[in-house]
Amino acid sequence: MTATGPTGTALVLTALPVEYAAVRPLVPEREELVHRDGTRVEVGALPGTGWRVALAELGEGNRTAAALTTRLIDWLKPEAILFVGVAGSLKDDIGIGDVVVGTKVYGFHGGKQTPAGFLVRPEAYPVSNALLNAGRSAARDLSDVRAHFKPIASGDVVLADSESDIARHLHGNYNDAGAIEMEGLGAVQAAHLNGQLHALVVRGISDRADAGKHEADAGGSQKRAAGQAAAVAVAVLRKHQPRGGSDSQEGPHSADGGVTYGGDHIDFRGGTFYGPVTGKRTGEQR
Repeated sequence: MTATGPTGTALVLTALPVEYAAVRPLVPEREELVHRDGTRVEVGALPGTGWRVALAELGEGNRTAAALTTRLIDWLKPEAILFVGVAGSLKDDIGIGDVVVGTKVYGFHGGKQTPAGFLVRPEAYPVSNALLNAGRSAARDLSDVRAHFKPIASGDVVLADSESDIARHLHGNYNDAGAIEMEGLGAVQAAHLNGQLHALVVRGISDRADAGKHEADAGGSQKRAAGQAAAVAVAVLRKHQPRGGSDSQEGPHSADGGVTYGGDHIDFRGGTFYGPVTGKRTGEQR
């Protein structure tokens, strides 16, 4: 924990017990908080950061995720939301144990059935650019994690047949998606509608969304995948500090120390700038 204690709250959301169990040990000295409606979270400081992490297990499905994420936002006033868990791979080069960090989240059930066939009406939500960039940076430092940055397809279905109509639907209409899961859309939608909070979906691959899913799960793939996703999520929070933290996102420095910027000013002292400058001199009346 930072010297001054946590300065921002991050919601880390999961759907399954195996996902919750993977994140829980990474947040020591937790205390349980109970909302008046009975919703429970465990809260603790993430060591070495300015984050107060609120960890919740929501259960399965996008509708549940959307409703409970909205409730948690209203209650805890978080600055960032990460949905962390397992998913099925939709790409041959994304293997079991890899991690997919969502660049956006598709809701793939939308459309209109007509005599001419099913007409797709895509729904897509972007993720936080700041958290996504923190993820790219964190992935370079995690030598034991193979991370992919791809869109994630989210719907209320478990895909265990690569030859099914749903699999063909995804391949034909959401061909850039790297993984399929069931809660990311609800969480990201809730973040978007409640003040456009920073949100990210991090999924460890536990199966290939085919007939081998049961065998993979039985072999412990979910535990491994959840652990990998949890490691990436925590690494993201270590990279992206809260706004009030000592490593604030305002006022970054260039590599050579010549330029700083943040808030409402740019300081070129010690640096060189080529081009026109519009501004105000110190001491000059506006």
